[in-house]
Amino acid sequence: MTHVLLAGATGYLGTHLLRELVAWDIPTTAIARTPHKLSKFDFEKIVVKQAEVTNVETLKGLFDGISTVISTVGITRQKDGLTYMDVDYQANMNLLEEAKEAGVKKFIYVSALGGEKFRHLQICNAKERFVDALRYSGMNYTVVRPNGFYSDMLDVLQMAKNGKVYLFGNGEQKLNPIHGADLAEVIINTIAMNEHEILVGGPDILTHNEIAEIALASWGNPNKIVHLPDVIRSATIHLARIFTSEKTFGPLEFFLTLMGQDMIAPRYGTRRLQDFYKQEVKNLKL
Repeated sequence: MTHVLLAGATGYLGTHLLRELVAWDIPTTAIARTPHKLSKFDFEKIVVKQAEVTNVETLKGLFDGISTVISTVGITRQKDGLTYMDVDYQANMNLLEEAKEAGVKKFIYVSALGGEKFRHLQICNAKERFVDALRYSGMNYTVVRPNGFYSDMLDVLQMAKNGKVYLFGNGEQKLNPIHGADLAEVIINTIAMNEHEILVGGPDILTHNEIAEIALASWGNPNKIVHLPDVIRSATIHLARIFTSEKTFGPLEFFLTLMGQDMIAPRYGTRRLQDFYKQEVKNLKL
């Protein structure tokens, strides 16, 4: 019988995964540093255990009877004195070692689309080091590589609130971000699959210009997009490397680098960005 241990349960994707696991009636142990954040998931099949993935001693005994581990563990912004290597790599290594010791059958890890091409970025380097370890662990595994989340697009929506969106270059780079609920469906399906790597994006391939237009329309604002020379994006990365802290530079480097690329993955799901934006605007206006 499948029994899932979910690490990263309190994050954006983690909460969607919990809802999906409940919908599938899959027994689940969710581990969290702050369990009270999961109090709304008062379901018979969900067991919440307090643990810190960066502290291997708190993980002891939690994997007994577990058949599948799903890890969404990772940080976008380095905080609490923790680095990408501390969390995206070492914390996941802690989970992997405990899973192997307990005889867990499968490990599902959520990484990033194109991470293997961007190892020079701090966050991708940490994630890909763990992917390497997972590949050679001897355990059955799946690495899920999603495109950007809809939640990552909220900065554009916030800009659009003021009536103007700034983009680098001509704004014609393409991507297909995905809703967390659609991604959760993909991840749960991989429990019974043998694929070692899944690339996944949302249903619509959009240019940066189209995303800006959708964001502006969500607020009822006219289509006002300002295109900045792409050299500013490149120069910002260079200057940030020199003049900002590692804590600040990491996420800035990641997002600015990806903004200069087409990021397209196989399309999946039914939830569309315009509906996500409309709901966010409605929530903000309440």
